[in-house]
Amino acid sequence: MLVIGIAGGSGSGKTTVVKAITEKLHGKSVVVIPQDSYYKDSSDLSDEEKRVHNFDHPDAIEWELLCSQLEDLKHGKTIRQPVYSFISCARSKTEVKVVEPAEVIIIEGILIFTCKELREQMDIKLFVDADDDDRLMRVMARDISERGKDVHWVIERYSRTVKPMYLQFIEPSKRYADIIIPQGGHNKVAIDMITATVEKSLTEHV
Repeated sequence: MLVIGIAGGSGSGKTTVVKAITEKLHGKSVVVIPQDSYYKDSSDLSDEEKRVHNFDHPDAIEWELLCSQLEDLKHGKTIRQPVYSFISCARSKTEVKVVEPAEVIIIEGILIFTCKELREQMDIKLFVDADDDDRLMRVMARDISERGKDVHWVIERYSRTVKPMYLQFIEPSKRYADIIIPQGGHNKVAIDMITATVEKSLTEHV
C-alpha cells in the first residue's frame, strides 16, 4: 500500500492531477480521500456568519478524524467517510461514504501538508503549483457552477481568506513536498514520472 499526498492552492489543478495519476495507474486499486470531506460542521452558523467564515484555515478541518481514518485504511479496515456540502456548509447527519482499503490511497487538499501527523503517514508528497491569476479563474468557475455562489461572493472570499491563507499556510507547506508540479495535470512529463515512481514503489512493497 502506498499513500500519496497531493496539495496546492485552490484552483491549482489538484483534481486534474489526481485524475491523471489514477488513469495512468490502470490495473491498480486506487482510492481518493478528499480533505474537503473533513470540514467541521458549520450548520449552526447564520448565513452571514457562513459568508465570513474562514474555510481556508487549518482549524476548519477535523484533522484527528482524517488521520485516524487514514490509519484504519492502512491497517486494512473499511472507513465511513463524512459527507460535506459546500452549499449548506454542513456535514450530513444521515449519509456517509463507505471507503475500502486499496493499493494506492491519494489524500488531496489545500491544507494537508500543514498537519504534521498526516504528513508522516504519506509515502509521497506532491505540491501542485499554478499562477495566481489562473487559480482565481478556476476558483470562480468552480464556485459559481458547482457551489451556487455569485461573482461578487467569490472575489470577496478570495481577497479576504483564500489568498491570505494561501500565503500564510499553503505556499509555505510547499517545502514538505517531494515533488512540485508546475502547470498541474497538464504537465504530462511530471505525471509520467510520478506514475513510474508509484508503480516502482508498489512493486518494491510487494
